[in-house]
Amino acid sequence: MQKALIGSKLRQLRRDHGQTQAEMARRLNISPAYVNLLENNQRSLSVKVLMALAEAYGIEIRELLSDRNAGRLADLRAAVADPAFGRDRPDLQELRGAVDHAPRLVDLFLQLYRSHRTAVDRIARIGGTGTEPQLLVTSPETAVHDFFRDNRNYFDALETAADNVRGQFIGGADDMYAQLKRYLRLKFDIEVRVEPSHDMPDALRVFDRQAGQVRLSQALDHSNRVFQLAHVLALADIPYLLDSMIGQSGIDTDLAAARCRVELANYFAAALLMPYDPFLALAEATGYDVDRLGAAFGTSFEQVSHRLTTLQRDGARGVAFFLIRVDKAGNVTKRVNATPFALAEKGGSCPVWNVHNAFATPGVILPQLVEMPDGSQFFTLSRTVKRPVFSPHLQDNRLAVALGCERGEAHRIGYAQAVNLEADGPVARIGVSCQLCPRQACSQRAHQPLHMDLPMDADRRGKTRYES
Repeated sequence: MQKALIGSKLRQLRRDHGQTQAEMARRLNISPAYVNLLENNQRSLSVKVLMALAEAYGIEIRELLSDRNAGRLADLRAAVADPAFGRDRPDLQELRGAVDHAPRLVDLFLQLYRSHRTAVDRIARIGGTGTEPQLLVTSPETAVHDFFRDNRNYFDALETAADNVRGQFIGGADDMYAQLKRYLRLKFDIEVRVEPSHDMPDALRVFDRQAGQVRLSQALDHSNRVFQLAHVLALADIPYLLDSMIGQSGIDTDLAAARCRVELANYFAAALLMPYDPFLALAEATGYDVDRLGAAFGTSFEQVSHRLTTLQRDGARGVAFFLIRVDKAGNVTKRVNATPFALAEKGGSCPVWNVHNAFATPGVILPQLVEMPDGSQFFTLSRTVKRPVFSPHLQDNRLAVALGCERGEAHRIGYAQAVNLEADGPVARIGVSCQLCPRQACSQRAHQPLHMDLPMDADRRGKTRYES
């Protein structure tokens, strides 16, 4: 069982109530010395003290035990790797000390850094014509990504809700489409219709609440039709849970809240179609074989890959994965993360990474070891996924998905047998994007970094025109 270390939270709780360590000790019926040890994470929290804290200060036990420090540390490591901070950066021990002893300061720093990055990105897009408020608004996608990241990409309430619904179904994965249609009709009086693509030229699924009807496009294959019905079920069956979670997220714009509702409903759908315990058990038994998982649960490669990023339940954790999806132009169209990997928010992810090569070999899984500029290494696998085809003009409508984990976890993954994890073999040295990457002498560099000047010599031609 993982020790409960809540030093920074306990210190902040005491300060919020204007108490000394001695005053808190009296309230909890423990010694001041024990309070001091707890605040400095030199003792773990006992059940007795945990119950006393909940009763004395009227707070939820789950709130006390929730641990955001892993996500904070990963985000902090990614932030200080930005070339804007130069070369004299804090080491990992210093960063851990900041997270443990000054979590609010770390949160404010990360908020400031995100605002800085948003401003730089917006200036680059609009050529400096925006006003100051426009430059500092966090995008809806970033707000939702940060909310999921803060929760380790795992939501127990949605898992429980999905299990409760799944318990009312009879049959296996091949019966899910009929089961969902029946459940929606009997419980919510919602009918499902599948219509020709030409009658739905601009949508794959339309849920008309007033008419009690779901319209699905014929462009959807079977696994995606099932997923869309599971998504609608979340909207119909647990709207108050979704409202509550969005309210607690800190998201404060209508657009971001709407985006968050979509992602939470998608999470429920994945949990319904791929129940946590059997999915994790099969993932471990098969070495995280995405195709075999898809065959067992009747889901697509991308749906399985996304579900693998959510296996972060305390006491039953799978490999911590990140997922990124890009189009043929390199634009990032999806990103979810349960690792320290720094994911590009916008387009321009590193061309050295073979997620881009996947388009040359459709349907083939490409394994690769990669290294970030800070020296952290990850194992990734990339493959194309098909998108619905609406017309003859969209025959090659593909995206590429990359799934990855820290190198130390890769021995649990069957695909990693294609690379030598034990030896110091070839590792692809990648970056988040050219604008942020500090690497010199990279043959794939496409842009000058935003915060540093690469050497330039008129008498020498380097690997690219940006340095010589």
